[in-house]
Amino acid sequence: MGSEVTIIEEKNIGGTCLNKGCIPSKIMKTTADLFLKFKEAENFGISLKGSFVPDLIRLMKRKQKIIDIQQKGILNLFKKSHIKFEKGRGFIKDKGLITIKNDDNKKDIAFDKLIIATGTEPLNILDFPFDGKTILSSNDLLELKEIPESIMIVGAGVIGCEFANILSALGSTVTIVEGMDRILPLFSVDESCASILTREMKKRKIKIITNQTVKKTQKNGKMLCVTLGDSPFLNNTHKKKIKHQTFEVEKMAVCIGRSPLSKKMGFKNISLKTDDKGWIPVNNKMETNIKGVYAIGDILGPSKIMLAHVASHEGMVAAENALGGNKTMNYNAVPSAIFTMPEIGNVGISEAQAIKQNIDIQCTSVNFRALGKAHVIGEIAGQAKIIAEKSNGKILGVHIIGPHATDLIAQATLAINKGMSVSDIANTIHAHPTLAEIMAEVSLKGSGIALHG
Repeated sequence: MGSEVTIIEEKNIGGTCLNKGCIPSKIMKTTADLFLKFKEAENFGISLKGSFVPDLIRLMKRKQKIIDIQQKGILNLFKKSHIKFEKGRGFIKDKGLITIKNDDNKKDIAFDKLIIATGTEPLNILDFPFDGKTILSSNDLLELKEIPESIMIVGAGVIGCEFANILSALGSTVTIVEGMDRILPLFSVDESCASILTREMKKRKIKIITNQTVKKTQKNGKMLCVTLGDSPFLNNTHKKKIKHQTFEVEKMAVCIGRSPLSKKMGFKNISLKTDDKGWIPVNNKMETNIKGVYAIGDILGPSKIMLAHVASHEGMVAAENALGGNKTMNYNAVPSAIFTMPEIGNVGISEAQAIKQNIDIQCTSVNFRALGKAHVIGEIAGQAKIIAEKSNGKILGVHIIGPHATDLIAQATLAINKGMSVSDIANTIHAHPTLAEIMAEVSLKGSGIALHG
């Protein structure tokens, strides 16, 4: 677009997603998936001789190798596009001026427009702070040197559920604790997906405790005693039914939120506003309260959608507007990918959200066991569900839990983005035998001409 661009990064290029989030956790999940397949080898006609165990040292080496490759690719893109890269911590010194500090070196650079994308870090709870040894953050889980024999994961959101599945598959005895009444207690995740995942996690011997929170932790030699109590989200009628418990585990991972990286950034020097928690409010053009200063990504907080692919799109909107454009951000068709076992992909509204909005809907679901390909790969658990307007069949939401759900959700995202109906999908030929047929099957059923389900 013709601008002179400088990127400032304090730590590693690629941000949270590449270094401490999406990519390294999926590298671990890939190993966990493969390890489970090894255990089922005989079902696929393969006899394995000898023992096989997870090797975290090699796994971490593979993780770092992939991260290094991706970082090198990003730097090459910078070079190709003549983007300047400055390593160091940026501080807004004054209007149009940033100071970059790297070790003992400082330099000032001028800017006409600014895009803030500082992101977040794991929320550290004062009652049981991270120590990197016994009480772990999600960052610490990505640096494990060995699989813990037992671990309690606090928080059954996306990060907590993903790690519960990964660590259980690799051999840990996992207990996951959630203060709400279900795992994945997000409006965007349909309750049916949470219910099926609960069933599948229990099959893997993952202990799920809801409606309780951690009240106390105490070291006992190499172990940690964790006492649970009533969740503050419970009403009085439920409290009588809760049985308080104490667990002894090797480690505890706390996965209950993120903190904004907005402190000591010099925002006050240009009167840039944040809310009381440090999140940056923006308008639909990604502009802050200061003209010419934009913010994107997780630093916007939970009022937006804290996903890497959303941040990328917000970045494109901000960049175009910084150069005089008039582009707005649309959050109506944002896919979510949850890498549990099985995976979850969702887009649009859930059934509960539709009911809350008083929309007259039709909900249709088909199980993956109806597909030949699901049987071929030995992964039949799960379903696809479509929420559509009853009057015209317009697709409002799609929720998939099952094999490769995070890939399959792309078709549904396009359908919602283009305002398509269930009949539009039903009349589209889907290749056989593929997992993508799940969208054809559920759309055919939603159109009143079901072949299965």
